[in-house]
Amino acid sequence: MLDIAEELHRWVEQGREFAVATVVAVGGSAPRQPGAALAVDSDGTAIGSVSGGCVEGAVYELCQQALEDGQTVVERFGYSDEDAFAVGLTCGGIIDILVTPVRGGVFPAALAAAVSGEAAALARIVDGPADLMGRALLVRPDGTYEGGLGGHPELDRTAAGEALAMLDAGRTDTVEIGADGSRCGQPLTLLVESSVPAPRMIVFGAIDFASALVRVGKFLGYHVTVCDARPVFATPARFPEADEIVVDWPHRYLESTEVDGRTVLCVLTHDAKFDVPLLEAALKLPVAYVGAMGSRRTHEDRNKRLREVGVTELELARLRSPIGLDLGARTPEETALSIAAEIVANRRGGSGTSLTGAHTPIHHDGPRAPDGRIGSVA
Repeated sequence: MLDIAEELHRWVEQGREFAVATVVAVGGSAPRQPGAALAVDSDGTAIGSVSGGCVEGAVYELCQQALEDGQTVVERFGYSDEDAFAVGLTCGGIIDILVTPVRGGVFPAALAAAVSGEAAALARIVDGPADLMGRALLVRPDGTYEGGLGGHPELDRTAAGEALAMLDAGRTDTVEIGADGSRCGQPLTLLVESSVPAPRMIVFGAIDFASALVRVGKFLGYHVTVCDARPVFATPARFPEADEIVVDWPHRYLESTEVDGRTVLCVLTHDAKFDVPLLEAALKLPVAYVGAMGSRRTHEDRNKRLREVGVTELELARLRSPIGLDLGARTPEETALSIAAEIVANRRGGSGTSLTGAHTPIHHDGPRAPDGRIGSVA
């Protein structure tokens, strides 16, 4: 649900009643992951998606029904060999959809947190006793929570602990616990949606290729920073879509800014006086991706210089250089697409090879995206 938080928050502020259908479980080749949502208001306006188009019509009707009767339901959709044209997933997957009317509770606070970029986790019961279905708990990073799941008093505490662990990892997923809060007894399943600030993309080198990469990074949901030591090039006029422009030596800025396991670093300077001290620092950080632009000759020379300053072979193995996938890219836009494709493949565990003629899964289960955006990053 948090993947469409901005629009839903606007609906809440306008006082509009609505129902939300959320993907809570998937099997096979399903197009959307848990947390993906479609919402319908009392006027029939729809936003979001749960299947990429396969079952949207049927889910739309379920949302309208939920608005009428106020009931929370779970519906399963899958492909039928007997009737391929019936409502189902023609891609062969199975998805379970939780449909619930949204009327107060912790939902407005969860949406407000997501829109403002605050960290919070929304935990909802998606499988279990009928009287508990759809109940929700909002958990903050300090462990405090609001709302309630309506069961055993220990249930809220256990659910909050599970949600906090997922929030710390920036994950959206399901977890099974007992209805009394223990790991035994009657089971119930929670869907925990983590809302965390957008992951960072830091682009070093204020060149034309950087301008195209900034646009692609924003499209992918990153908070994009451009850093260059040359003030004549690092300007808002050249990078209007960047969230932040920093004029500083790249290695000095990297040492002073916050990064985490979701951060991607793209080094486009291909100048040894910038690259070597920057990559020496970058390859020691627990970031998701480090890529550096340059020819194969530049790459070999750069690796030699990095070894000379003490960078280990294990650290060098983390460096994606020359940066990007082999798309035959030439223009800045094509090169940005090549870099973005490598970042996505690295993030999702993809091979980067053509799907045509391959026998590998189209959708990869891991490594899971850590931003909570389904699809979270999103």
